[in-house]
Amino acid sequence: MSLADRIESLKAKHAALEDAIRREGKRPYPNETLLADLKRKKLKIKDEITQSSMTH
Repeated sequence: MSLADRIESLKAKHAALEDAIRREGKRPYPNETLLADLKRKKLKIKDEITQSSMTH
């Protein structure tokens, strides 16, 4: 997998997590534990994107 492919894959995962966070947040009683987990995963992916972009 090329670097560009990896970054695009990470961006797609980041967008999917963002959508999941938005959907969970709109529920009448959002699961705060799930939201925290999704946000943590999203931040980790953002860090991976940044790191991948900086190394090349």
